[in-house]
Amino acid sequence: MSDLIQKAATLDAADPLAHFRDKFALRDGLIYLDGNSLGALPKASAAAMMAAVEQQWGEGLISSWNDADWVNAPSRIGDKIAPIIGAGEGEVIAADSTSVNIFKALGAALSLQEGRCVILTEEGNFPTDHYMMQGLERLSGGKISTKAVAGDAILDHLDTDIAVLLLTQVHYKTGAMRDMAAINRAAHEHGVLVIWDLSHSAGAVEVDLTASNADFAIGCGYKFLNGGPGAPAFIYVAKRHQHADAVLAGWFGHARPFAFEEQYDAAPGIERFLCGTPPILGLAALEVGTELMGKADMNAVRAKSLGLADLLITAMQPLCRDHGFALVGEPDRTHYGSHVSFAHPHAYAMAQALKARDVIGDFREPNILRLGLTPLYLRFEDVILAVSRLQAICESGEWDRPEFHARAAVT
Repeated sequence: MSDLIQKAATLDAADPLAHFRDKFALRDGLIYLDGNSLGALPKASAAAMMAAVEQQWGEGLISSWNDADWVNAPSRIGDKIAPIIGAGEGEVIAADSTSVNIFKALGAALSLQEGRCVILTEEGNFPTDHYMMQGLERLSGGKISTKAVAGDAILDHLDTDIAVLLLTQVHYKTGAMRDMAAINRAAHEHGVLVIWDLSHSAGAVEVDLTASNADFAIGCGYKFLNGGPGAPAFIYVAKRHQHADAVLAGWFGHARPFAFEEQYDAAPGIERFLCGTPPILGLAALEVGTELMGKADMNAVRAKSLGLADLLITAMQPLCRDHGFALVGEPDRTHYGSHVSFAHPHAYAMAQALKARDVIGDFREPNILRLGLTPLYLRFEDVILAVSRLQAICESGEWDRPEFHARAAVT
């Protein structure tokens, strides 16, 4: 492994993103390979949240809705997310959770598709995407139906019965990445609207919603945007679709929320996709993470992500040969996002044993060890150290200790 150690040192020395690492609160010795589930804490976030708590809330109290511009935080932060995902001003708003925003997007898209009532997705999509679809089906009394098919057969199932196609751009488990532009084009040829789940895309890979002619998209704020646990999510609605019905018609989506009218009158633009009162403390942290991400060149982010993945896969080859690991997907990561998964019969125990050695990855059912590669703060050296510790775990057999097999509530 000495040659890979030298290669990592060379790559770190030439890394144009290296200065971003100092912007995050990462303790010495920790190798964090789970930023694809929860991004690290930006150092500036604590001060921003304390200012929101002590000054804006503590001193300004309710006046801060105007004086600290709380009222415009969702659209202000949405406009900061927009360049990261290739959207335009006034097309993204930060609000609610990914699950809620999926429901909103599905409802809005269906309202534009008179005479069509089928929602299509792929088998194995992230569960919440399925759950939101199923909830709409139940709520409609069966007037809306849902359909899940094998991922490689999606395009074969596009027809005039399909109203909406809901897909994740980067698969949460395998990391496989779909060709957004090609799928949008194929769907539109059949009159189908597409909703993209960008939860593992935003801040990880280049996304261009405008160039790909996207209809709707949603994504979370707590992964690569580093907005903190439970950070507000975002929803993108192309301007040509912003007249769609806002199914979750909450007061902040009203054209005149402080007129307190009993009849709903939707706001004219992206603001109609707001619902309840914005979570200001969460938005304060998300704004810091989004601003930090916005300072990075996404081409450099993607190039480093691919370099980290290539180094990781190369370093893992002896463990695949000798200790039962198997790479999920192809070695060429060009069509994958920014995490690499390895299958192993004891993947859960391996992940727990790694945590005991200060390497944090995660596990996904049934047998996936998932390692996130977050280019803003992960070093090439970290990848080699992580694999070295995993090799030691395998050779010593320590992964088989009882405590590493005990399932925690969150995996």
